[in-house]
Amino acid sequence: MECWEYSKECSDRAEIEQLQLERLQSTLNRVYKNVRHYRKTFLDIDFMPEDFRTLADLKKLPFITRRDLMRNYPYGMFAVPLREVVRLHAPVLNPDDPVVMGFTRNDLKNWADLMARNLTAAGLDKDDVIQVAPTFGIMTGSFGVQMGAGRIGASVIPLGGGRLPAQVRIMRDFRTTALVATPTFALGILRSLEAMALDPKDLSLKCGIIGSEPWSEADRAELETRLHITATDTYSLAEIFGPGVAWECPEKNGLHMAEDHFIPEIIDPETLEPLPPGSEGELVITTISKEAFPLIRFRTGDITRITYDPCACGRTHCRISRIFRRCDEAFVMRGSRIVPEQVGRVLTRMTGGQPYFQMVVEREGGQDCLTVLVEISDCIFFDEMRKQRRFVEQLHRAVAESLGWEAALKLVEPGTFDRNQKITDRRNLV
Repeated sequence: MECWEYSKECSDRAEIEQLQLERLQSTLNRVYKNVRHYRKTFLDIDFMPEDFRTLADLKKLPFITRRDLMRNYPYGMFAVPLREVVRLHAPVLNPDDPVVMGFTRNDLKNWADLMARNLTAAGLDKDDVIQVAPTFGIMTGSFGVQMGAGRIGASVIPLGGGRLPAQVRIMRDFRTTALVATPTFALGILRSLEAMALDPKDLSLKCGIIGSEPWSEADRAELETRLHITATDTYSLAEIFGPGVAWECPEKNGLHMAEDHFIPEIIDPETLEPLPPGSEGELVITTISKEAFPLIRFRTGDITRITYDPCACGRTHCRISRIFRRCDEAFVMRGSRIVPEQVGRVLTRMTGGQPYFQMVVEREGGQDCLTVLVEISDCIFFDEMRKQRRFVEQLHRAVAESLGWEAALKLVEPGTFDRNQKITDRRNLV
């Protein structure tokens, strides 16, 4: 078994929990002193950092949600002065959903080490050539992979987007051994190989690190069988680091979470009560090493299970099951978290009303597609076809601007869809 940091990844349970206790005590003191939001929520429940004695005391603290982060935009959640922040990222570049994450130099070092663990668990080392498919920009994904690859000494191709044929040509010419991509992008690579009449066996590719979107075991089987690679899952959480939170080992029996940096919990999303290991519920994460942007009991919205059973790989950190669904009205597509409010705000702005709509997500030919169905109503009615076409074109552009990419848009008659269901996900991911 290869580990990047064996002594940390294979610590015994008592050592892990002692480190968590010490780091969490330090984090609580820092956020109480430096972050007004946390200080207020602690005082509201008559809690002081010195009251924290055991890990079980964590359950006394309130949760934090993405809305809390938005309310404190841009720097209200930072626990260090801005002069100590050397990197700024955002989960999405959307003015209607603003969140900013800051990173100190030490945060970036920890992130690089976590990604080095991820890449090493996938079987990569200094002899590998890693092609990074996601776009380099304000979001975190590609930068974490690049830093982790630098840590293990691998060669990096920071392609960051680009059309699939160009990705395939570079993959062939540069002798790429590992692809980091979303599942839809990886499946798109497979389709492009077929269209270009190239045999995957002629590539040097041996490994795929796939994440940022839900993907099924059928997707894994197709990638592994037809690309002749080993495909492993990685869990990204943009509000924390992006990639580098949890990842699969060669056993592919759950994703190891870095418990020396995070404390995970599972709660019932309805009652908010903690659930025992093995129960399915919402994942809650507390960061215990982040300096600039610590999160205490952050509700991720992702549904999963946690197990502390030993893994055959030898790593001792807990594992979460693969994530296929969420407990809120949101879905992940093309590496971005999408909520119905993004479309709803556009419709209200353009129509002056609140027309009913539904977002339909499908996977066609290995690619995720989104169709927005909008119900015709008094605020969307045209006596001339030309006016209707013009409105649809304008709405199409506005929705694309809000989401960051284009979606199909259809005006439909009342009764076409269930008005209470904002999202229909037909990707059959489980």
